Amino acid sequence: MGKIVFSASILIQIIWAIPVHSNYYSKSIPYDPVKLKKTHLHFYLHDILSGKNPTAVQIAGPKPTPNNPTPFGSIFALDDPITEGPELSSKVIGNAQGTYLSSNQGKDLTLVLSIDIGFTAGKFNGSSISVFSRNPVTEKHREIAIVGGRGRFRYARGFIAVNTYYLNTTNGDAILEYNAEIIHH
Repeated sequence: MGKIVFSASILIQIIWAIPVHSNYYSKSIPYDPVKLKKTHLHFYLHDILSGKNPTAVQIAGPKPTPNNPTPFGSIFALDDPITEGPELSSKVIGNAQGTYLSSNQGKDLTLVLSIDIGFTAGKFNGSSISVFSRNPVTEKHREIAIVGGRGRFRYARGFIAVNTYYLNTTNGDAILEYNAEIIHH
């Protein structure tokens, strides 16, 4: 027992004696603000829960019913196409990936969105905006918050005015019109 305590104390003294020549931080420098840009984007999101190739699937929660395809507590994963026009056949310019949670116990469908809207075509190819917001689906016009972005939308903030272009209350399929106002670097 004595040899173990002696060895441990020698080991601790050696470790204390080893100098550390690194830092976990860099030197602080003054912030030089960048001129902000404002970008307006208009596109359509297609959220399809029905058919052979749905773009949103339930991953947890109660079983959907014909009268309520998104019951309270349901969590969905999505990979929804975004297009230039309201038709699914119009030019695809990206996709929205993430999750949404059905968060209202009443009759009005309300979702909490956590999605990344990535662009795969045009000027903003490779860039995305991040959304985390409450979305009261039954309201015709509503806003959701942009909380970040990447690529050309680095440090993004703003909002998306959402208009329900089409909603099938039986199977949950929806086409949403998005008008995004983005402030970014």
